[in-house]
Amino acid sequence: MLATVRRLISPFLVAAKRGDLILQMSVETHPNSGPHSSSSARLQGLARVLCGIAPMIEAGTLPEGPWQALLGAAVDPHHPGFLGGVPGRQTLVEAAFLALAIRRAPTALWDSLSEPVQSDLVTFLRSTRQISPDDTNWLLFPAMIEVILHLIDKPWQRAPVAHAVAMFQHWYRGDGLYGDGPVVHMDYYNSYVIHPMLLDITFTFADVLPRFTAIARQTLIRAQRHAEVLERLIAPDGSFPPLGRSLAYRCGAFHLLAELALTGRLPSSLPPAQVRGALAAVVARTLDTDHAYTPEGWLRIGLNGPQPALAERYINTGSLYLCSTALLPLGLPETHPFWSAPPAPFTQARLWTMGADIPLDTALAEC
Repeated sequence: MLATVRRLISPFLVAAKRGDLILQMSVETHPNSGPHSSSSARLQGLARVLCGIAPMIEAGTLPEGPWQALLGAAVDPHHPGFLGGVPGRQTLVEAAFLALAIRRAPTALWDSLSEPVQSDLVTFLRSTRQISPDDTNWLLFPAMIEVILHLIDKPWQRAPVAHAVAMFQHWYRGDGLYGDGPVVHMDYYNSYVIHPMLLDITFTFADVLPRFTAIARQTLIRAQRHAEVLERLIAPDGSFPPLGRSLAYRCGAFHLLAELALTGRLPSSLPPAQVRGALAAVVARTLDTDHAYTPEGWLRIGLNGPQPALAERYINTGSLYLCSTALLPLGLPETHPFWSAPPAPFTQARLWTMGADIPLDTALAEC
């Protein structure tokens, strides 16, 4: 998995060395994509890859210097590599993923930054307040930005946080599943965005907003159930059902499973070594192939190799790097049970390959 992440980030490191992500990234989009899709690609790539590798940067597994340089350039309006002036609403999304990255690497991606870079970063985050989110998972983006402003002791706004949490309480549909807005979509957005951000939002503000204490506990129980479902979707060969939107995010569909492993919040039904095997299988299936990359090392649109027909109009090369979130446990030390425990087969491998007699799957009681 470490070899995979090194391959994944190699073109970003080349860009950092040459000082300009804008010139280095070759951008692929859907043939009918809108004009903003291509213009936001570099910002998307940086924010999303940082979201996944932040724990490794914080742990010292990856050097922090190149990423601090790219981040500093991205938010400096006077730098040729400035990415903060992207037109359209996509900036809100990427600012939220960047906030999540800072949450996962507060020392490397905040404390260690120079004061001018910190100032530019805060200005960039606050600039997104003028963007109105849709009544979907987008409500979590402004709330996530307020999380990081609160954590770095900057003035934050309560309204986006309270509104997002209230709406997702209303949109809960049972058995660990939230609607993406008032309706349920059969896709992976509960894992891409909803559960990971809801966990951070509710736990961060549990001490500030007393009613969030019970909501945070409830949110975790629901997330743990959804993690059980995700683990059972992974076939013995690492494939998984190609359902719904944004399949080009590849193994990013298992963001939540990786997040719970990183934070030590996996349910008792999912031993860390079992999740290690499941994530390793899906990472290998979606990323460990030459067909997934361009000759320059950038990801291609697809799920199992180059499959441009899987791209929605909002998908571009930068979008694809949400796949890095499946690699979050690489931020754990080698001695952690996730890495040190003996191999344990994951659910479908036990059932289909070994013919094991496995426990029944049980739906979550009302929560």
